[in-house]
Amino acid sequence: MTDSSSPRTAPVRPSDTAVPQGSAMLRSLTGLLTRWLPRQRWFAGKGRPLGGLTVVSATELLPCGSGGPTPGLLHLLLRVRQSQASGAQGPASGDCYQLLLGVRPSLPPSLAPALVGRPAEGPLRGSVVYEALHDPRLAGLLLERLRAPGTLGTLHFGRAPGVSIPSGLPARLLSSEQSNSSVVYGDAYILKLFRRVSPGVNPDLELPLALAEAGSPRVPAPAAWFEAVWPGTMTEPLTLGVLAPFLSGSTDGWQLALHSLSRRADFTSSAHALGRATAEVHTALAAALPTSVLRRPQLEQAATAMTERLTEAASAVPALRPYRAGLRAAYEALGDYARHGGTCVVQRLHGDLHLGQVLRSPDPRGRGCQWSVIDFEGEPARPLSDRRRPGPVVRDIAGMLRSFDYAASQHPASGPWVDAWYRANRSAYCRGYAEASGHDPLEQPELLRAHETDKAVYEVLYEARHRPAWLHVPMAAIRRLATPPD
Repeated sequence: MTDSSSPRTAPVRPSDTAVPQGSAMLRSLTGLLTRWLPRQRWFAGKGRPLGGLTVVSATELLPCGSGGPTPGLLHLLLRVRQSQASGAQGPASGDCYQLLLGVRPSLPPSLAPALVGRPAEGPLRGSVVYEALHDPRLAGLLLERLRAPGTLGTLHFGRAPGVSIPSGLPARLLSSEQSNSSVVYGDAYILKLFRRVSPGVNPDLELPLALAEAGSPRVPAPAAWFEAVWPGTMTEPLTLGVLAPFLSGSTDGWQLALHSLSRRADFTSSAHALGRATAEVHTALAAALPTSVLRRPQLEQAATAMTERLTEAASAVPALRPYRAGLRAAYEALGDYARHGGTCVVQRLHGDLHLGQVLRSPDPRGRGCQWSVIDFEGEPARPLSDRRRPGPVVRDIAGMLRSFDYAASQHPASGPWVDAWYRANRSAYCRGYAEASGHDPLEQPELLRAHETDKAVYEVLYEARHRPAWLHVPMAAIRRLATPPD
C-alpha cells in the first residue's frame, strides 16, 4: 500500500537537455504533460494543481523529429512542482518523474489508450506523442540497451557479470501496478521502471544485488539495470529500472491465501514455509550488510514516534479516537521493555512485506515449490533515505501478519472458522521463521505488538484516505490490539 500524502522525495538539481532543438521540443510538450501526468496511476500528487515542470534530463533513445515511419523515443526526467493541498503545511513538492515518450506521425488503433497528445508547435508539431511502454517495439529497444552496457547522454546501462540476455524477446506492459511500471519480455525477464525517482541507489536494486552475491536463492538476482548519472557532480545516480528473471508459472501469496479461504483449505504449511523464506532473506541481509543494536534511548524514541503517529492518525480519523488509550499501552510496553534492558537488532529489511510481495513457483531443483521474495523498494511514498535505513526485522514480520488478517477479511462470511484460519497461519508463519532464524518473534511480544499496532494505525489512515470501503479491516484489528493481552 502507498500513501501519496507522505513526505516528498528530495528534488534533483542537474539539468541536461542534450536533445536537438531541445528547448523548443520540451516547450511544446509542457501543456500536454501538465494535463496527462495527473491522470496516471503512478502519479503521487493527485488532487493538487501542478505549479510547473522543469527538465532534469532529456535523452533521445531514437530520433524524435525525423517525421519518418520509424517511431522516436524520448527519455525524460521531469521535476514536477505542485501546490500544497488546502490547509497543508510545508513547502510545495518537487518530485522527479521518469517518462518514456514515443513519437509517431500517426497512432495505430492498438496504441490509442497510450495517447499523450498532439503538439501544436515546435519540432514535434504534426506528430503524435504517446506513452512508449505500450509500444512493444519501443519497449523492446530498452531490452536491447540493457543487453549492451554503456552510456547514452545521462543514461548509464549496466549488466550483471556473466549474464547473457537474449535478443528479440516480445514485450508486454503489465497493467496492475500503481507506483511503478513493469514490462515482461517473453517469459524470461521483467523490467521494473521506477516512476518517481530520487538520488541514491534504489533498494530494489541494492538489496537483490547483495542477496545475489550472498548466494540467496529466495530473491531473483538482477540481470541488468539503468540509471541517470551526472559525471563530475556531487549528485548521486538515480536508479531508473531493474531487469530481473521473470518467475513464469508463479502465483503471489495473496491469491494463494484467497484460494485457500474460498475452499476452506489448510494454508498453514504454506505459511510455515513462507516464514522460513522470510527468515532466510533476513539472515542473508544481516550477513551481507551492516547491522546495529537499538538500546534504551533509541527504543524509547521509537515508542514516542509511534505515539505521535497515533495522535496524528486519530486527528484525521475520528473512528480511532475511542481506542487511543488501549493502543498507547502497546507503545508504553515497548518503552518499559527498553527501560528493563531490552534491546533490538536493526538491519536492512524488505520494508513493505505482505502476501502480494511473495511468489510461490516451481522449484528449479525439482523439489516441489518454493517461495521467492520480490519488490524490495519499500513503501514508495516514503523518502528514499528512510527506505534505506536499517530497522528491526519485526517490522517485516508485522507487515506479513497484518496481510494474513487482510486476506481473512476477504472471506464472504465471518465467524470462528475465518478467525481460526488467521490465527493458525499467524502461528505457522512465526514457527517457520523461528526454525530458520533461531529467533521466535512471539518471544518478544512487546516488540511485535508495538509494530503490529503501528502498522494497523497506518492502515487506518491509508484506508480512510484512499479506500474507505476497506476501513473496517484495520479497524477490526485496532479493536483487538487495543484490548490488553491475556
